[in-house]
Amino acid sequence: MRFISVIGGSKPTKEEYKLAEQVGAYIAKSGAVLVCGGLKGCMEAACKGAKIHGGMTIGILPGGNRKTANKWVDVPIVTGIGYARNKLVVKSGEVCIAVAGHYGTLCEIAFALGYNIPVVGLKTWEFHRRGKKDKGMHEADTPKQSVELALKLMKMKIPRPS
Repeated sequence: MRFISVIGGSKPTKEEYKLAEQVGAYIAKSGAVLVCGGLKGCMEAACKGAKIHGGMTIGILPGGNRKTANKWVDVPIVTGIGYARNKLVVKSGEVCIAVAGHYGTLCEIAFALGYNIPVVGLKTWEFHRRGKKDKGMHEADTPKQSVELALKLMKMKIPRPS
């Protein structure tokens, strides 16, 4: 079983919501399991897209109540650790797809890159280091391309720290 983490904002625009939903659909069609933060916004959209297409979804929740998970989450995991759960979201995937997002998403991107977990960005943050664009994150232009790239990165078997 393959696991892809989807990270993104809790208050997306309509366009960003649709992008996340399409990412979820392509993940389901690929046969991978979708892991996310389990709440609203891009997390809900990705889960919805996955469920509509027969996929499995896992939501790693910040609080201690399963009922806070969006209705598209199959497996709600309560943590009671707040934003610290962001690390669990990214560590649970073999690759992360970041859709839009704000500072919470930025935190998750940083965790993933710090753990050598590949990140595919779709309409999300860009990084510059010493005046030059940092190429640590892979960019995609469409939801389909983001999932195809994620699957390719998974096959490359990039070593992950334990």
